[in-house]
Amino acid sequence: MNNSSLISVQHLSRYYGKLAAVTDISFDLSPGEVLGFLGPNGAGKTTTMNMICGNLAPSHGSIHICGIDLMENAKQAKAHIGYLPETPPLYREFSVDEYLTYCAKINRLPREKITSAVDLAKQRCGLEQVGRRLINNLSKGYQQRVGLAQAIIHSPSVIVLDEPTVGLDPIQIREIRQVIKALGKEHGVILSTHILPEVLITCDHVQIIAQGTLVFNDRLENLQQNNPAEATRIQFKRPPDIQTLQNISGVNNVESFDGGRFKLHHNIDTDISDSIISLAIEEDLGLTELTPESKTLEQIFVDITSGDQSSDTENAA
Repeated sequence: MNNSSLISVQHLSRYYGKLAAVTDISFDLSPGEVLGFLGPNGAGKTTTMNMICGNLAPSHGSIHICGIDLMENAKQAKAHIGYLPETPPLYREFSVDEYLTYCAKINRLPREKITSAVDLAKQRCGLEQVGRRLINNLSKGYQQRVGLAQAIIHSPSVIVLDEPTVGLDPIQIREIRQVIKALGKEHGVILSTHILPEVLITCDHVQIIAQGTLVFNDRLENLQQNNPAEATRIQFKRPPDIQTLQNISGVNNVESFDGGRFKLHHNIDTDISDSIISLAIEEDLGLTELTPESKTLEQIFVDITSGDQSSDTENAA
């Protein structure tokens, strides 16, 4: 276990009889990190989130929250977690202030700190103007903000968000993403989602789960670096015929477009840039573009999960 980690998950598994919902998952969450937990529906995301939050016991493995064993000291470990499930746990007949005050009390905040904690949570989630309004009368976007506010009311070290933008309109989604990015500067955040843009916009690190197994784990900034180009986009002022490009060593296929543009598909371990430049100089082709293309996160996600025949293990559970 990494002593600096806010969360350390080691060899986590969950079985329902012989059915494996989650198998041998290990990862760490560092302070100030927003971790995108990505996977198709039914892949095991919610099951993993429930285990991390102490709502579901693992069949095997260990979970440490801020160095505290969740299995041995559940109450102490959970005090460091703020959790927003996919459906926010709201009392809609309460006003925002009443509800957040209630949440502060059940998180055992000292009486003298409750008002300031409620005010701070409202400020961070953009709720200052709606404190006296009934939750039931708020838009879904504002209700989601209230859900975020209850998750951070006790200033936890770790915030776990399960599909926080499901059902919101584009403007509401943008607003919630901005709140999450801001929270990530002061907390460790786990964002469980199946929405790729969500991860690209809000997260520093991405993990992909498929069929209950962690199959990809890397920082977003390393994504391109660790994905060699498998195609190259080029454009010429005086384009050659396709066969000339097809004859370049390592090229497997050539796509032709208008305006002297081509896309060359080649072996992933082959850099064809020098060959293209040499050809352009020798034949006076007027090379105007040469752009290697690596796989996008979407392509990686599809490649990794395309064999994931979801059995809806979470729903069955």
